[in-house]
Amino acid sequence: MTLQSPRLLQRLGKPLVFSACLLPLLWLIGLAWSDQLGVNPVETLSHRTGDWSLRFLLLTLAVTPLRRLTGWNGLQRFRRMLGLFAFFYVSLHFGVYLIFDQFFDLSAIIADVVKRPYITVGFAAFVLLIPLATTSTNRMMKRLGRHWQRLHRLVYPIAILGVLHYLWLVKADLREPLIYAGVLAVLLGYRVWWWMRGSSRTSRTF
Repeated sequence: MTLQSPRLLQRLGKPLVFSACLLPLLWLIGLAWSDQLGVNPVETLSHRTGDWSLRFLLLTLAVTPLRRLTGWNGLQRFRRMLGLFAFFYVSLHFGVYLIFDQFFDLSAIIADVVKRPYITVGFAAFVLLIPLATTSTNRMMKRLGRHWQRLHRLVYPIAILGVLHYLWLVKADLREPLIYAGVLAVLLGYRVWWWMRGSSRTSRTF
């Protein structure tokens, strides 16, 4: 059986993607273990987990356009996994803030959420991700029915809030957050174009 075999690819696909998604975490653990997180380890951990949170959110949003453009429907099998890893890295990002930055000081966290816009939108994105993660099982999909898809459309405002969080956090060099903003604009723009194309076709049939 060759590597081109669809059955082999289907069997190995998810374990390979799962392993790849863990590599950023292993990399951060390696940096921490070898004391290579820099002069401000908490800031490094916060930034790196935040970066990977956004990357996995954008990868999740990229699955459907890539599937439509390439015709490889098997890509859809990885969307849920990528979305859950986005939540995983967002949780790590928030955990670094909660434990190492604020030391579980809830009053200080509430004050930050209220006073700092970038923390406000970041916290909102995290809260909105929770129902998406908790309803990602097949059982919840069946239980919610058509409402499941409506709920999971929250991923679009969540991604926007995530990019805003990064843009407002950075005070000097905006190049990297603007790259994320550009990628998100393309992904959302494609969806708008696809929806308008479908609406146009529907209107022609009536």
